[in-house]
Formats: sequence, C-alpha cells, structure tokens
Amino acid sequence: MELSGRRVLVAGATGFLGERFARGLSERGASLALAGRDREALSAIGSELGASVILLDFAELRSVPEAVREASTELGGLDGLLIATGAVAFGRSGELDPENEARLMEINFTGPAALISAALDELSPDGAIAAITAVVAEFPTAGMAAYSASKAALASYLTALRRERRKELSTVLEISPGHMETGFADRALAGSPPALPRGEDPDLLVETSLDALEQNRHEVRYEPKSKELRVK
Repeated sequence: MELSGRRVLVAGATGFLGERFARGLSERGASLALAGRDREALSAIGSELGASVILLDFAELRSVPEAVREASTELGGLDGLLIATGAVAFGRSGELDPENEARLMEINFTGPAALISAALDELSPDGAIAAITAVVAEFPTAGMAAYSASKAALASYLTALRRERRKELSTVLEISPGHMETGFADRALAGSPPALPRGEDPDLLVETSLDALEQNRHEVRYEPKSKELRVK
C-alpha cells in the first residue's frame, strides 16, 4: 500500500514505538489520526504532525467502534490501521496476579482485536492493517508466560485475518520485534525484567516495517539466531 496520501489510524501513538511509527508515516506523506489514553501527549504529537487526536482506552471496549468512526470522519475515510499498543509483566506461571494477566490480554489482544473488527467496517478497498506482536509469540519465554500468551493470541488472530481477508485488504502485516532499547521492560505491570542483552535498533524496525507495509508484505520478524529482521 503506497503510504503517500493515505489515511491511517495509529493506536498507541504516544508510546515509544507508536510515536516513531507515527512520525515515519507522516514523513512518507500519510494523513494521520493518533489514538491513545493520554490526551496531553496526543495533542502535543498531533499538533506537531498536523494529525487528528482520538481518545482510546481498551478498558472501555464499547467505546472502540466509536473511536474508529471518529478517526474515519476526521480523516475523510480510512485506508490503514497500525496498532502499536502493548504492555508486559514478568513472573512465572501461577505467580502473576490474575488481574495483571487479564490486563495483559486486554491491552495485547482483546483491545487490538476489537479495534481491528471496528476498522474492517471503515477501511477502504485495498486498505491495510499492521500490528506489533513480539518474538515471544513464536518463542514463549520462561518468566513471561502470560505476556508470551497474550502476544501469541494476537499473532494467531493476524494470521487468520490475513487468510480471511486476502481479497479485501492489501496486506495484514505482523511486526514481531525482539528486545528493543525502548524502556518497555522497565514499565512492566508487575515483576522485574531478567537480565537482557543490548536491545535492537527501534528506528531500523520502523523503517523496515514501513517499507514492508508499502510492499504489501506479511511479516517483519526478529530472528534470535541471526539477530536480524526477516521480511516475508
């Protein structure tokens, strides 16, 4: 999907990666609606990029369709959806508080799935959907069972969506990074991160992913063995 002139909703636009994706999309000529929970942060980024601002909180799933309709109205239509929301928690199986497990699923799977469902009613023909999962979706990690499961759920959803909508969407892109230097692990819902290697370059992930989106590719995936991004 050529990004210049396209109308894209970015969910999680105030996060470390979400903001970088928003800036990258804007640099490539896309018109943006930025969605998230922090009105002040959204307004600051939106003002700089000339983007519309939409309040969105996955704790209120009933409000998700209205947020998507608002974005479509503000932009005069909708061509793309990029989901950069996410949360992490650390703890062995059975040790994590059930409320935090439920919150992980809400932020990492249930909310994004609701957002995608609502967007399907608004997206133009040949529109595109992209969402960030994580390498743990393919390689579940000890001490991160609930997080791995929540990301695996979204990854499976995207794979099925791609097969179901192959004639309606230009692409459904899964972006599956490894550990990145974003401070994400330090903002965990619970627990402390294990010793982690030096993170990968987030700007490389963004540029590679936007190239993949324009080329209608299906995956941008971090390969732990080669420590490289694979595009498929």
